[in-house]
Amino acid sequence: MSQLSRRNFLKTVSLASGAALAGFSGMQSAWAQRAKYRLKFANNLPVAHPMNIRAKEMAQHVLADTGGEVDIRIFPSSQLGNDTDTLSQIRVGAVDFFMLSPIILGTFIPAAQISGVGFAFSGYDQVWPAMDGALGSHVRKEIAKSGTLTAFENIWDNGFRIITTSTAPIRTAADLKGVKLRVPPSPLWTSMFEALQASPTTINFSETYSALQTRIADGQENPITLVESAKLYEVQKYVSTSNHMWDGFWCLANQKNFAKLPQGHQDVIRKRINEAGLAQRQDLAALSTTVTDTLTSKGMAFNEVDTASFRKALRDAGFYTKWHDAFGEEAWTLLESAVGKLS
Repeated sequence: MSQLSRRNFLKTVSLASGAALAGFSGMQSAWAQRAKYRLKFANNLPVAHPMNIRAKEMAQHVLADTGGEVDIRIFPSSQLGNDTDTLSQIRVGAVDFFMLSPIILGTFIPAAQISGVGFAFSGYDQVWPAMDGALGSHVRKEIAKSGTLTAFENIWDNGFRIITTSTAPIRTAADLKGVKLRVPPSPLWTSMFEALQASPTTINFSETYSALQTRIADGQENPITLVESAKLYEVQKYVSTSNHMWDGFWCLANQKNFAKLPQGHQDVIRKRINEAGLAQRQDLAALSTTVTDTLTSKGMAFNEVDTASFRKALRDAGFYTKWHDAFGEEAWTLLESAVGKLS
């Protein structure tokens, strides 16, 4: 996709959102000034990402639907701290809402990361029935048991993750041997790439660009749309379309802060966040289909991977058996009922 077409895509989403909100946009400033409840909504993505476009739209709807009583302020691009810091903040109530990958959430609630098991989901025809169904329900119950967090029903999309490198393309599992690969702070990520004989290095996303630029890491793995929006093409050369892990974002709320709101306001927020999540899924799907052209025009080289070699390497290394035991029989059965036999 050309840069112009990408801009047009984001512009279309923004204009559509703006048109829907035009009827009350003139009143927003006055409402926000006298809002009874001022809430913080944090995430780690750039402001132009579909997540933040839809989050802004959601906040404007909530402001209108509550008659100006609830003002949700969006803080993109890790403005309130990296993922680890912000997870700590939402647990104590310093942040009200936080969009977080299930795999990073797994550092606090281990069961949350089961959706990120390597090479489990083959496509969205498996992801959404599982995450909108029994597997997602199981994870939300485990999150609620934390006593500090609650997750809204519709998980947002972050896409299937691919591998980028500055040194050489990754075509088979053997090509990862010894590669210094940036991974987020999560034992599941580290475990998977260690099983593939890479050299995973835990780095928060806010520090990833500089780590790649200074060659602290040779490569990284992320959804393809984030490679473009974070300009990682400036410090990476090869894109290996491994699709090794599906990743999303649970929209989390601090339980106590959310419970303090009037029930009517809670219902409005829940409705608007879930609606925004469904819209964001469609936005990301549309953007993902054409972003390859954009990255190619920036000089990145794409290659396919031998998925079977990766699954075999993980199975031979005992990765699936290890995480089967870690998640327990109930959760693993729910996963395999959606994706087929893994271990």
